[in-house]
Amino acid sequence: MKPRSSTLALALFLTVGIGAASAQDSRLPDMGSSAGSLLSPTQQSQYGAMVLAQLRHGGYVLDDPLLDDWLDDVGQRLAIASAKPQQRFTFFLLRVREINAFATLGGYVGMNAGLVLAADSEAEVAGVLAHEISHVTQEHVLRGAEKAQRDSIPILLATLGAVIAAQRSGASSSSGDATSAAVMTGLGLLQQRQISYTRDNEAEADRIGIRTLAHAGYNPTAMADFFQTLQNYVQMNQGDVRAELPEYLQTHPLTLSRISEARERAAKLESQPSTFTGPTTSRNPLLPPGLRIDTGAQPATRGDGDHFGYARERLRVLSASTAAQAIREYRQMQASKPLDDASRYGLAFAHLQAGQATQALQELQPLLQAHPDSLWLQVTAGQAESASGRTADADRRFEALLARMPTRTAVALSYARVLTDRGTAAAGTRAVAVLRPLLSANADNPLLQQTYARANEIAGDPVRAGEAWAEAAFLGGRPEQALVQLNNLKKRPDLDYYARSRIDARIATITPIVLELRRQGIRDEEVNGGQLGFGIGRDH
Repeated sequence: MKPRSSTLALALFLTVGIGAASAQDSRLPDMGSSAGSLLSPTQQSQYGAMVLAQLRHGGYVLDDPLLDDWLDDVGQRLAIASAKPQQRFTFFLLRVREINAFATLGGYVGMNAGLVLAADSEAEVAGVLAHEISHVTQEHVLRGAEKAQRDSIPILLATLGAVIAAQRSGASSSSGDATSAAVMTGLGLLQQRQISYTRDNEAEADRIGIRTLAHAGYNPTAMADFFQTLQNYVQMNQGDVRAELPEYLQTHPLTLSRISEARERAAKLESQPSTFTGPTTSRNPLLPPGLRIDTGAQPATRGDGDHFGYARERLRVLSASTAAQAIREYRQMQASKPLDDASRYGLAFAHLQAGQATQALQELQPLLQAHPDSLWLQVTAGQAESASGRTADADRRFEALLARMPTRTAVALSYARVLTDRGTAAAGTRAVAVLRPLLSANADNPLLQQTYARANEIAGDPVRAGEAWAEAAFLGGRPEQALVQLNNLKKRPDLDYYARSRIDARIATITPIVLELRRQGIRDEEVNGGQLGFGIGRDH
């Protein structure tokens, strides 16, 4: 799906605009600056989930088992080493190639594909994530929210509703003007919010982020290195009217003094003995800061291994406009210098995405011989084998991976997707068995829910399939559609007591969300012409 720019503008505005909503209503008292007085932790989490769902609905989120696994691994290492290891974080990738990253309420942190493509190492990506994590742990986002009035969120929801309505009235010549007006309103509030995003906030996020980076086992100079990369990018493009300042620099102003200060802080940390036990160990916040437990962990500084290179190239392919365009990119790269192993993997994956599975396998074979233990290569080879008709080889490869890593989401989900593509009852039954152990820990993963739904569908369990399809719709920003699906599912005569109880519980959870959205004028026009078919009238 090609993302819609106006919806993206509003969705990104929602992530930061709450702190800049109009504060002119004198009927409400000043909320002060006590963090948490305006929004409870539960409300913050719900707000962040809403933003992520709307971004998914607009087609901007890039859900991929291997990439999600990699980003979450990096992010959670940093979160555990942060100032608030008990804070829950959700990390996600956006398919757009502009350089940007952001944090919103509830610990939701988004990163554009363009930022990963601009980085030279996993440590540089981790430096940006550590900075955004620090904005959350130091409550910069929440403090901005508490400057708003209590009706800020309804105002934002109504603005989002206006954009959606304007998008859908595309036949009208005035729809573009209506959309632009709504977007400009949001961007105006965004600019107002940025004025209050102080240098002190940025300096504190840098300082705490660099410390988090070091505690997580990364080179603490990586943040300054990425700042320097962005500075070089700006200098190279000076005078080019087509080149715009990266979004990340618009929201995180960069100066030479900021880069030098980041290097000085990193140098001080490097000169101190590390108390971090290694990337395979979680820091226990209940233990005294100086206490170390010898667990045989790895050295403090974490290397990239092959993960970053493969992640970056897979992301290059999935963020390209088409697979053919990605192949052209690699051919251009190849014309200037030989491709390294990561780039050769990217070319193989691009061929697979273009439907050229046999050619993908040819590219992968020498890489598999050189790196037989690489998860990235093994999963992609299994996908290519299945796509080329070598299903027995693919199954052997995936079953071996699953035996080694039975709870690894990237392995199980990739295998299940290969199985469901075959469309047979046997394949569906095996996919259900592969995914079922992951459901409780990954209930908020829309790709898993979609795959589980399809697996149950072809395995002959329409009730479980219907529940999973509804959950996927809800996570994808379509709560109204989810509610209709659940109410239709509830009418089935073959429901047992447990299934009916599960469905009733989900309906009770989703209904208030849909009612509030409808109260703000936000409706899913694709669901029965905007009318819900389960007894909720317009007056609600």
